[in-house]
Amino acid sequence: MLYIVGTPIGNLKDLSLRQAETIAQADVILAEDTRSISAIFSGISKYFSLSINPSQRTISYYREKEFEKLPEVINFLKEDKKVVLVSESGMPLISDPGFLLVKTVIRQNLPYTVIPGPTAITTALVVSGFNPEKFLFMGFLPKKDNEIKKILEKIIKINQIDKETIFSFYDSPIRIKKTLELINQLIPQAEICIGRELTKKFEEVIRGKAKDLINRDYKGEIVLLIKFQ
Repeated sequence: MLYIVGTPIGNLKDLSLRQAETIAQADVILAEDTRSISAIFSGISKYFSLSINPSQRTISYYREKEFEKLPEVINFLKEDKKVVLVSESGMPLISDPGFLLVKTVIRQNLPYTVIPGPTAITTALVVSGFNPEKFLFMGFLPKKDNEIKKILEKIIKINQIDKETIFSFYDSPIRIKKTLELINQLIPQAEICIGRELTKKFEEVIRGKAKDLINRDYKGEIVLLIKFQ
């Protein structure tokens, strides 16, 4: 059976007992980042005193390898292996690998389930102070300026239809300043919230207009929220 397991977005103490037991008992772990799963193993031992299945196998399973690894994973499932899919952090499939696998599992009528966990998006929405009742998550922002402009123009049109929607994105600390410059050009009156390193030691939540946030330095994982006036 396939288990799609959410894991902490930063703080290992957010690991649930159900997540820990499922990972510890797995025959096969599909890990987007094998370094992250090592940290999860440490958390399981420290906070739950559970033993890891000694015959467990960990397979590197990132987006570029998903198609290549798919036949092997399907064979594991047909052999009745307990297969666990985990992202580097948060919920698999949410801007992370796994969609192709789930689609194939459904098509072949193989059993699967989800062990829920946190996502940076919902955490950022709640901590932002914006009304989270309506939001649109649009994944990672692209790298090219003209593509970001197209997305900003699209959300301007959506806002004309629904004034209350909050728009949310993942962005890179390398590109966030350029993103803020583009927001300042196209929607300067928008309220911005940036959640950085959420649940981690250096967590920071920054609010303001784009022009006020451009000259700051940003590190770590970033969630960007845009609220129209």
